[in-house]
Amino acid sequence: MRKARSIILWAVIAVCVIGLITLPVNLQTQLVASTAVVSLMAIIKILKAGGAWRLIALAFGTAIVLRYVYWRTTETLPPINQPENFVPGLLLYLAEIYSVMMLALSLFIVAMPLPSRPSRLTEKKRYPSIDVFVPSYNEDATLLTNTLAAAKAMDYPAEKLTVWLLDDGGTLQKQNSPDVREAEAAIARNQILSGLCRELGVNYLTRSRNEHAKAGNLNNGLKHSEGELVAVFDADHAPARDFLLETVGYFEDDPKLFLVQTPHFFINPDPLERNLRTFDRMPSENEMFYGIIQRGLDKWNAAFFCGSAAVLCRRALETTQGFSGISITEDCETALALHSAGWNSVYIDKPLIAGLQPATFASFIGQRSRWAQGMMQILRFRFPLLKSGLSLPQRLCYMSSTLFWLFPFSRTIFLFAPLCYLLFDLQIFTASGGEFLAYTLAYMLVNLMMQNYLYGSFRWPWISELYEYVQTVHLLPAVVSVMINPRKPTFKVTAKDESVAVSRLSEISRPFFVIFAALVIASGVAIYRVYSEPYKADVTLVVGGWNLLNLVFAGCALGVVSERRERSSSRRIKVRRRCEFGVGGTWYPASIEDVSVGGARLQVFSRDLSQSNVAAEAEIRFQRHGGGEHVTLPLVVRHVEPSGDITMLGCQYRPRNPLDHRWIADLIFANSAQWAEFQQSRRRNPGLLRGTIWFLWLSVYQTQRGLIYFLRGMFGKKDVGRGSVQ
Repeated sequence: MRKARSIILWAVIAVCVIGLITLPVNLQTQLVASTAVVSLMAIIKILKAGGAWRLIALAFGTAIVLRYVYWRTTETLPPINQPENFVPGLLLYLAEIYSVMMLALSLFIVAMPLPSRPSRLTEKKRYPSIDVFVPSYNEDATLLTNTLAAAKAMDYPAEKLTVWLLDDGGTLQKQNSPDVREAEAAIARNQILSGLCRELGVNYLTRSRNEHAKAGNLNNGLKHSEGELVAVFDADHAPARDFLLETVGYFEDDPKLFLVQTPHFFINPDPLERNLRTFDRMPSENEMFYGIIQRGLDKWNAAFFCGSAAVLCRRALETTQGFSGISITEDCETALALHSAGWNSVYIDKPLIAGLQPATFASFIGQRSRWAQGMMQILRFRFPLLKSGLSLPQRLCYMSSTLFWLFPFSRTIFLFAPLCYLLFDLQIFTASGGEFLAYTLAYMLVNLMMQNYLYGSFRWPWISELYEYVQTVHLLPAVVSVMINPRKPTFKVTAKDESVAVSRLSEISRPFFVIFAALVIASGVAIYRVYSEPYKADVTLVVGGWNLLNLVFAGCALGVVSERRERSSSRRIKVRRRCEFGVGGTWYPASIEDVSVGGARLQVFSRDLSQSNVAAEAEIRFQRHGGGEHVTLPLVVRHVEPSGDITMLGCQYRPRNPLDHRWIADLIFANSAQWAEFQQSRRRNPGLLRGTIWFLWLSVYQTQRGLIYFLRGMFGKKDVGRGSVQ
């Protein structure tokens, strides 16, 4: 009886909602209603009302969105007997419906995400045996040494912890390659890394053939190991000392748990953050996913494996024959298989590893192309909506994660739709200027406000749109290719150790300048048509404004593809740790101000040090993170800056053997709290108004910077960044 009443209640609510959405009203009433809803949402946001008020605001916003969809569907499509208008008009309509659908999925997933889980460091727990896998293909030995040293130094009983370097760059297939250079490089790599692992106390494992890429490499590791749990770290993902203590206990709570996933935190900016100089003041792009979306997925038991920074249950992996390898995104595919088999997952919203992002825009696009193609393969071969064993919420969560990567189609249509009207006079959207104001503008404002509600300080206004635009230009052909031939894509390793030595335009920047030029021409046409066709000025102004918005993104993208040279080879991290500085047998009290993977900056209490009397070889002595023994790390002083009683020293590490990398890893990676503190320092919400003003200023500045790079590049200047515009 109670169930029947519930069904009747929901049916009544559905009928009322449909009635409100389809209620015929005049344009003035629609404008008043839209203004009232936008104002109400703004008031709730200003008052920082949460809980039920947050849901009320999202519900009002949803009503405006659905009202817009009804209007678009019933009143704005061109006549079907005008194919030159109807076909592009239908494509635009479908792109908008896709955006609304993704907004609906986002509301379902993250309207009320799970709160962050508390720390488990102080809990008493049993210690299951763990195999730590570090899969590698072509990474530099120094990068691998730091990651392996950090993994070996994790707080965990030594007899229960086994670290493995899974090397796919030194396989027998590569050592016997007909290309003598490839063969000799593989032989040398095998010898260097196997010796490195012996010194670090790490197991070195390679295989006969490079089959099934990373998934095959991990499965080979499973065959040669026997730990109850498996931790996976990418070659450039070094764990903090407390990684296992924060994650392993969850497996004791739930015998059906297959995964504990943690965020991917990066110590270097991605190309957008570096070229736009936003890394230190704005949340990174991945923080929206790891800070909000994964917590939303976790609520529905749908948080998925992200390829690294995770612990998995061997018993669960054995039920699905190990890591899945049909797609080139083996991580999400593996999680989908295990969720559908009835296993559970947990997400911990605490950065416990520090990694590296692609340094160049081309590598960034290569990485995202692999993600997009892999998700399209999962959509094609696994189709989560019909995957047996998944709950309905899990189906929706996985559909959201895969369908997201169709955004290049909608972004392309939104980019070129106003050009259809301005340049070719196609009527693909039949509406007046007043209707645009009452429906479309209200929909856009509500959409922005809802995103601000959902993601708040994790994503500033317009940044998602910029990221999607700069990826669309090159991801569109990649997604189309995998749709045509879903088995064609192959796994390509993202470069981990690139740097930008001189300021230059990216090698894949040309399409962005072509699009920018086309949008500038269209803006000129819009101005001309306002004066030459005053009877259509209202529509022309609206479409011209749309084109101008596209121009803002296109101009900002010119700055994204204008690569700034990196002033240092690696990112410096503030640490503030006490130490002693030793030179010539004398030790001075000092503190470590900041560190990088290459060196450290010291503050030494002494008046006696100068460039002339500081020996080429020196040392620092400090206590390991968390207490315990004092260790010594050799270094060489590169820069001396006296200042009264204090002397600032710029130093470079000089490790004598691989074991010294344990102390470098301790300085940089051991303390997970520093990553959380850095993240929190960037998480603030500027609001829609201030955020929009800031983005417009950013676009203007980056447009002129990109054009200067372009002009200087045309005249053959090698380092186009030298001068006033950096």
